[in-house]
Amino acid sequence: MADRSTYLIGLIGSGIGTSLSPELHHREADRHHIRLVYRILDIDGHGAPADALADLLHAARDSGFDGLNITHPCKQLVIPHLDELSNDAAALGAVNTVVFADGRTFGHNTDVTGFGSSFVRALPDAPLGHVVQLGAGGAGAAVAHAMLRMGTRHLCIVDTDARRAADLAKSLSAHTGTSRVTSADAAELPRLMAGADGLVHATPTGMVGHPGMPVPATLLREELWVADIVYRPMETELLRAARAAGARTVGGGGMVALQAADAFALFTGLEPHRELMLDDVALLTSAGR
Repeated sequence: MADRSTYLIGLIGSGIGTSLSPELHHREADRHHIRLVYRILDIDGHGAPADALADLLHAARDSGFDGLNITHPCKQLVIPHLDELSNDAAALGAVNTVVFADGRTFGHNTDVTGFGSSFVRALPDAPLGHVVQLGAGGAGAAVAHAMLRMGTRHLCIVDTDARRAADLAKSLSAHTGTSRVTSADAAELPRLMAGADGLVHATPTGMVGHPGMPVPATLLREELWVADIVYRPMETELLRAARAAGARTVGGGGMVALQAADAFALFTGLEPHRELMLDDVALLTSAGR
């Protein structure tokens, strides 16, 4: 990417007024002494999501934007409008970062790399023999892909929608060409957790407005590790209970910071200050952002 000093970036999605992305990118741009303008492009009130996304995407490209972040409910809807996908984005069928370059549009998924980097940073020696994952939505798909890429031997996906869990397991198995992924009903959690090395949580439970525990605290134990992608609040009930049981944990702030760092690198070609971006997320969330 050419040496530049000004970038125009946006975020397309629904209900995104409180996103941390603008502040994270602005802070990192300041550290590199470049100007980066980050615009919120909310699809709410602009008709059907697919139509609103298409209009905003094409307008951003024609207006000289350098790239876009893409969030719910547009991560799948954006794909038909792109010229090329990264391997991760193609495998997931989901894009969270779009780069405009040389008259073409390139789709990436930094949720995968962000979670993977966060996990390895926090739990570098975590056993990955048998892992239970709660949640089979868009974030769950990215996290599951990351777990498999890190070498998980058996990943069992559990969701309140059993069909969705089965569909994700089938899709991931087809992509990896192995039988390392299965799905199970939530009623089987006690049995699954008893033999698991780790638990990945990728549902809204525990978020602000969705308090509670995704699993009974009695299923948590010292030998288990627990990874939670929720970052508002940073200290979820699940993480508190896991630590009380003696388990090692990793929270969702790392995924948020490091997926943003990977997106920043794609947008600008510059190497982000990852540790400082992690500090930024902790600071912004503690301040109520």
